[in-house]
Amino acid sequence: QVQFVESGGGLVQPGGSLRLSCAASGSPFNIYIMGWYRQTPGKQRELVATIGSTGSTDYADSVKGRFTISRDNAKNTVYLQMNSLKPEDTAVYYCNRPLRSATWGQGTQVTVSS
Repeated sequence: QVQFVESGGGLVQPGGSLRLSCAASGSPFNIYIMGWYRQTPGKQRELVATIGSTGSTDYADSVKGRFTISRDNAKNTVYLQMNSLKPEDTAVYYCNRPLRSATWGQGTQVTVSS
């Protein structure tokens, strides 16, 4: 059974940067589209970025130009580089497979505040 372990979150000031990592295990990794999601209390989980098996990417309008998703298939890991962070980016961030969802990991908290 596939498992995801997210890491790299923390507290950062507005305008700062963070790099999130998601390590996947238990299933072939390179054949799946991977995505980063975020969720705040009382709101639905939002898909913010996706990356295909060959590296094609797509982003939600709210993060376009500030976030970059990448993957290392040899390490079964997907990354999210977040720059120019804003308070509204504060959320718990998760990774998963948009087209074949698996059990959600615990996520990693990102807090953007001065």
